[in-house]
Amino acid sequence: MPMSDAMDVTESDVLAAAERWRREGRGVALATVLETWGSAPRPVGSRLVIDADGNFLGSVSGGCVEGAVVGEAADVIASGVPRTLEFGVADEAAWKVGLSCGGKIAVFVERVD
Repeated sequence: MPMSDAMDVTESDVLAAAERWRREGRGVALATVLETWGSAPRPVGSRLVIDADGNFLGSVSGGCVEGAVVGEAADVIASGVPRTLEFGVADEAAWKVGLSCGGKIAVFVERVD
């Protein structure tokens, strides 16, 4: 799964990649940070574009949370049904994906048509 340094990638880069990947005929999903509470590595509005093969660009959190979002994106691409994912320190899923910083994030994942 190739990924560029999240700090070097702009929102324009992410959206341009989504558009380019769709033109190439790829299945594409866009993940966007909706809310954060407490300590969170990326601000509201941060985006990650993912294709059906698991390639991605951008960042919504970093680390293992990103891997979980990429995995969920495959289901969203296949089904077309968007979903909101929540990760937090009190959530067992958050511990599994490595979010132990004390914060919480909500990420909206939608297919790009």
